[in-house]
Amino acid sequence: MQWAPGYREFDPGVALRQEVHCLWVSVLTPGRSLTRVLPDACTDLIWQSGAGAFVAGPDTGPLPDTRPPGTVLVGARFRPGAGGAALGVPLSELLDQRVDAADLPAVPGGRLPGSLAPAEALRRMARIAAELVTERPPDRLVLDAVHLLGRPGARADLVAARLGLGERQLRRRCQAAVGYGPRMLARVLRFRRFLSRAEAAGTAADLAGLAAEAGYADQAHLTRESTRLAGLPPAALVRSRR
Repeated sequence: MQWAPGYREFDPGVALRQEVHCLWVSVLTPGRSLTRVLPDACTDLIWQSGAGAFVAGPDTGPLPDTRPPGTVLVGARFRPGAGGAALGVPLSELLDQRVDAADLPAVPGGRLPGSLAPAEALRRMARIAAELVTERPPDRLVLDAVHLLGRPGARADLVAARLGLGERQLRRRCQAAVGYGPRMLARVLRFRRFLSRAEAAGTAADLAGLAAEAGYADQAHLTRESTRLAGLPPAALVRSRR
């Protein structure tokens, strides 16, 4: 593949789709060293050229990421609910953090030294992600909760009842597997629904309509959540991502 500037995602394969959202590559564009990373309820194992491997824990707000132009990043993005088991650590301990893989005993960061060629880093990342989710499969009840909480209008108490769990038990299991409780998870998933719809609509985006489709009470509700989770009101956020 060509390692041109930009961001690309790759299908992890049928066998891994329940646990791994994607493999990805990012080559930072010359002249642009600031990236706004937004919450997505996922966790990433990342290789950086010249540096090695680290883990990006689940975020609760926007994280400015500054790296030198030309830096190559290769990642495996674990789906919400799969990262805690795969990485062998309660994700509540990694909330809003970037942690060296060497500090996580269950992660074979030594197999991803910074001296690797990017193509080899991508090959190894694919193998390691497959090994991690096979050796330590996710909590299936949490994966079911993620699916239910991703629906517009979902309520944590009703999801817990449907799964046969108490609210406290669901919260504990979500905090370990996702990084935070079901209410925060529902907020992040709702925000990502809005973002995907807004990006698909492009310049024709009707924010009030998109807010209703995503599950917000009204456009003011969307504006509050966008400011909290992304650091920008929705119109400015959509413009910046475009």
